[in-house]
Amino acid sequence: MAEEVPLKPLGKEDVRKLELALIFGTLFRPDVVERIHKAEDRLTWLDSLVVAAGALARERAGYPVSRIAEELGRSETTIRNHLGGKTEAGRLVKETYELLRRSGGRLEIQLPTGIAPQQLRELEECRSKLSELEKAKSELEKRVNELEAKLSDVKKRLEEIARSI
Repeated sequence: MAEEVPLKPLGKEDVRKLELALIFGTLFRPDVVERIHKAEDRLTWLDSLVVAAGALARERAGYPVSRIAEELGRSETTIRNHLGGKTEAGRLVKETYELLRRSGGRLEIQLPTGIAPQQLRELEECRSKLSELEKAKSELEKRVNELEAKLSDVKKRLEEIARSI
């Protein structure tokens, strides 16, 4: 996000900015991207994230639960569960809000590359091991060539000895 996000929204525009920051900030967290990939019902999961983000943004603006429920088209119980962190979506959105709060309303979003951070680390480890193995292979090939040369010399000497006998 290029601009500062209002942590205590004062109007509809501020609520919208906070809501979008919470949606995108949560959605593009590496752990959330991985969960979305693994989720069986992605649409329901994403819908819950969006509702939780909308509920939290409106709560920070001072809206009562009844108004939040009405605006988002959900039950008051659902809204309370999201706001209380009783749902996974509510918990994740609250974590994102805390990140926003700690950074003074600024949130850097890293777009997913299609590879999870854990997979990147594993890929780098594999590349490192491959490099080591290629080096070891090269050294072993050199040693094998040296031994083959020595064996060839030994065979020649044996042939010479056999001829002389």
